[in-house]
Amino acid sequence: MTRLQRLLRILWVLCRFRLDIFLPVKELPVPLRLLFMLAPWHLFPQPKMDRGERLRLALEELGPVFVKFGQILSTRRDLLPDDMADSLKYLQDRVSPFPSNEARDIIEKSLGAPVAELFAEFSPDPMASASVAQVHAATLHDGQQVVVKVIRPGIERVINQDLSLMYLMARLLERYWSEGRRLHPVEVVEDYDHTIHDELDLQREAANASQLRRNFPGSPLIYMPFIEWDYTRKSVLVMERVYGIPIGDVEALKAAGTNMKVLAEKGVEIFFTQVFRDSFFHADMHPGNIFVDVSNPDDPRYIAIDFGIVGTLAPDDQSYLARNLLAFFKQDYRQVAQLHIQSGWVPADTRVNEFEAAIRTVCEPIFDKPLKDISFGHFLLRLFQTARRFNMEVQPQLVLLQKTLLNVEGLGRQLYPDLDLWSTAQPFLEDWMRRRIGPVGLIKNIRTHLPDWLEQSPEMPQLIHDTLAQLRQAGPTEDQNRATLELLLENRRRADRRWRRTLLAVVLAGGAWLSIGYDLPELTRQMEPWGWAMLAAAAWLIGRGSQ
Repeated sequence: MTRLQRLLRILWVLCRFRLDIFLPVKELPVPLRLLFMLAPWHLFPQPKMDRGERLRLALEELGPVFVKFGQILSTRRDLLPDDMADSLKYLQDRVSPFPSNEARDIIEKSLGAPVAELFAEFSPDPMASASVAQVHAATLHDGQQVVVKVIRPGIERVINQDLSLMYLMARLLERYWSEGRRLHPVEVVEDYDHTIHDELDLQREAANASQLRRNFPGSPLIYMPFIEWDYTRKSVLVMERVYGIPIGDVEALKAAGTNMKVLAEKGVEIFFTQVFRDSFFHADMHPGNIFVDVSNPDDPRYIAIDFGIVGTLAPDDQSYLARNLLAFFKQDYRQVAQLHIQSGWVPADTRVNEFEAAIRTVCEPIFDKPLKDISFGHFLLRLFQTARRFNMEVQPQLVLLQKTLLNVEGLGRQLYPDLDLWSTAQPFLEDWMRRRIGPVGLIKNIRTHLPDWLEQSPEMPQLIHDTLAQLRQAGPTEDQNRATLELLLENRRRADRRWRRTLLAVVLAGGAWLSIGYDLPELTRQMEPWGWAMLAAAAWLIGRGSQ
């Protein structure tokens, strides 16, 4: 299908479902407004459905690329009204499987050998078929049962074609719609562009799976299947076949005697462990990608698959997010406002008092309810919506985090309606902050940064000298330069004192570290008294050095 044919197909669907209600016709230039007033969609009757349902059905009819876009858009509740987001979350990725002989051709071309040589058994009937890939069951020659994921043939061309049309529509919205600049439709399409192209690279997905598996070795919380790297390429992924009850099959889980409370709380623990301990989280935890191992019903374990979408947080984002959440637990709205400004999530010239008042207005009605009745995910959503009124830019890493949290909380409440995500989260965050800024965190940071400090320290005097020389030549008058130099020399003397204190602090902290034989987990239990004294002196010197 050519691009023109695809465009005509999109216009036909737009007319059939009367999606013209989403177009900002009144804000268009007069010629375009007249054109839209005479458009053929007026010949179609208004469907007897709400706008969200019409949009959902239209996206399903447009095919898998638009369906996946709608699924991702459903998580952007900062952009969509609730009724539309609620409708889009029911989008079904129903795609007919492609012929098994085409799957065989892709496997043989990618792995350079016939399927019969690669596998002892290969099922021609796919286990599942989605927009980007489909999955076949197979057995390796050593008896290991595996699944073979194969990229759909020709899908990259279809994706690029549809993306070009999405970009065109997004640019028109951004140019002619008054809300376009605030909602950044082009950036939304760009985010989708990155996401779907990442999913086309199965080696990337395999690497994500390996990292997540390495983060949870032998864990009672979650199991990640191992990757057969010898059989994995960009278009083919082979990994261990896992068995479990789908997380969405609540009746089957109950029939197996599963402890639903433990299962729900483990889901929350997995999320916060991935976000704050590892800064690497599975960001596509919808029911189709999660199973449950009920071999021990009293201590069930999650099983995850499909690792195409993962999220990460920078250390600063981790810290600001944790401090934000802890401030919310204490209902300290001023600190929340200040943290948003310090993090750069909202502009530096934001009035703290006004922002604090807006946050309080949103949060006080929420906290009037019992904690177990408060949706943690929707709470974050309301916060981000409020921050957007103060020109908070879209933070992709936080949007992905919010989407994942909504999925986790939704699953948890489905499994155990009385799940109190707050009581599970607060102790975790408090413990994480203690470990981050306490003695263990201090020594860990010194241990990490000490080589860089020692390597850079000999260069500092020369760098300061060069800077002073340049400034001396750059000033308009000698008096002004002399005043500037005196100020900089004083700053240099202070920096020298601070550097000497920091170096001494490093030595003292290193001595404290040596007192426990490099074993950080044993710090608070086995440190000698002289080690604690060194650590206290180091902390005092660092505090003095920051003055």
